Amino acid sequence: MKPPIMIFSALLAIASAACTPEPKTELAQTEVKVMGQAPPGDVPELLAPGLVSTSNLEGLAAFSPDLKELYFIRQETGSRPGYVVLQNKSDRLETAPVETTDGLGEVFISTDGQTMYLGNEYRTRTPDGWSEKQSLGSALEQYPIMRLTASDAGTYVFDEQDEFGKLRYSRVIDGVREAPQTFNDNINSGTFTSHPFIAPDESYLIFDSQRDGGFGSSDLYISFSEEDGSWGPAMNLGDTINTEFDDIFGSVTADGRYFVFQTINLDEPRSDIFWVDAAFIKSLRQSR
Repeated sequence: MKPPIMIFSALLAIASAACTPEPKTELAQTEVKVMGQAPPGDVPELLAPGLVSTSNLEGLAAFSPDLKELYFIRQETGSRPGYVVLQNKSDRLETAPVETTDGLGEVFISTDGQTMYLGNEYRTRTPDGWSEKQSLGSALEQYPIMRLTASDAGTYVFDEQDEFGKLRYSRVIDGVREAPQTFNDNINSGTFTSHPFIAPDESYLIFDSQRDGGFGSSDLYISFSEEDGSWGPAMNLGDTINTEFDDIFGSVTADGRYFVFQTINLDEPRSDIFWVDAAFIKSLRQSR
């Protein structure tokens, strides 16, 4: 079984080759709640149907902290995959292309909204949008990073395109960025492990993995930090979140309210973005 991110890339290629372009539809001019949609409950829902979730292939979603911007990959029929931004501009919702993608540098936005991480590069917020890409430094340049997320303390957690099954972290100690370290076997086990999300306060880590006891090809897991600073056993997020398909790329919005993830169904083929109330994380922590 290929890792899900490779499956997603293959899905994009299949859709591009096999379909003809569909006419674009105009955005609904509705009262904006969160991207035009009432917040979800404890059962996952498609994120913003018709705006984000469409008949195209979508995935790799990242919200800005104020929930007014959503960056995600879309493959429109007959075109190359690329990042799109959906923005809430006070009286309307607008989508616009950001850039095409080669599979590296998946968007993550810091909790202060001022930094966009893209693999081993980053951009800073400017009055006109975002700066040009800049390197995160020599300690990270050697890694072909797909997704890098950062805590409020500046800890980086990332995966690698060339080495599925190994997540690493890099802390700032006494003002100095340490060389990346490998997580323990509670995190790095199974056939592969990828797409990490570190909580802003570093209290938990979410990732997707293919390992024994799951519900599908790839499931979403969580590990909570222990009092001694180590990471506890990986806990499956359960069958409310995970399906028989590939469930990947989980994250929690900066306000802690919503869990956002992607499901890839090869039978359709489809790739969709879902969201759900994140209160289940507290329940999982208490059940340990």
